[in-house]
Amino acid sequence: MMKKNYLKTMVCCVALLGTSSLMAQPAGGFGGFQQQASIETSQQWKDVNYAGDGQAFHTCDIYLPKQEKAAYPVVVHIYGSAWFSNNSKGAADIGTIVKSLLDAGYAVVCPNHRSSADAKWPAQINDIKAVVRFIRGEAKTYKFDTSFIATSGFSSGGHLATLCAVTNGVGQTKVGKEQLNIEGTVGQYTEQSSLVNAACDWSGPVDVTDMECGEHMSFGPSSPEDALVNSKKDVDPDKYLSVSFLPYIDKNDVPLIVFHGMKDNVVPCCQGKKLYDALKALGVKTDITLEPEGGHGMGMYSAENLKKMTNFLDAVRTKK
Repeated sequence: MMKKNYLKTMVCCVALLGTSSLMAQPAGGFGGFQQQASIETSQQWKDVNYAGDGQAFHTCDIYLPKQEKAAYPVVVHIYGSAWFSNNSKGAADIGTIVKSLLDAGYAVVCPNHRSSADAKWPAQINDIKAVVRFIRGEAKTYKFDTSFIATSGFSSGGHLATLCAVTNGVGQTKVGKEQLNIEGTVGQYTEQSSLVNAACDWSGPVDVTDMECGEHMSFGPSSPEDALVNSKKDVDPDKYLSVSFLPYIDKNDVPLIVFHGMKDNVVPCCQGKKLYDALKALGVKTDITLEPEGGHGMGMYSAENLKKMTNFLDAVRTKK
């Protein structure tokens, strides 16, 4: 079977996301488009601005589990869009990943972030770091138990969830000749910590320097990664490397679980395998599920896989 053009796939999915944002809390998201499923909560807040700047791309939705408690451990779940969308939080796998996290007793924060059209890397990770600081700064308001904060994400959201975790404590840094500030200064809670305790990577493009690994799509003349850094890999290899997990991982990284479809025709599954192998070699607590029939979101969210996710987070949280 001939492979579809990568960029055509991206554009179609982003267009569908734009359409779905007009509907009330669409389930699924980029690559997933799961059947609508309801979630049960005790409280919800929509369009909360975590940066204090009035920008829609700096808003988040907050969900608390149905069972009321004084405070809840927190997971930040990030939508996928190939970094093209700045307003898809309502399509962040609400009926699958978010529902499972809520049912397991986690508060869930689904943020928007700046797209590659709004700003170039590292603006996107700066936004996610700001979300974590906001969670700590507004813990009493939203019943957050900040002793446990994890990140999770699908596709480019999985990339951001992973990068947020492996860059714990990284601020101004240098990758080759590239100088960048991973932490950033977004929001009013810059004195708060952006450290997270665990991460879940669902189908993330975690090493954009090697998107051609294994079975891969045809990129065409440019790619979402080019748009993210406003360059080309052969022109600015250090910029590309700074977007990947490779410069940042070490033996002190927090636990991270990986899910990837072996039939993913957008982000090759060797991406998830490379992340898992690198963490395991360093002795970091990690796990991987390579779903034999899983595509890019399609066929990934079985009850078994969702339970693996929550079990992994529970194990990390209870052993802290």
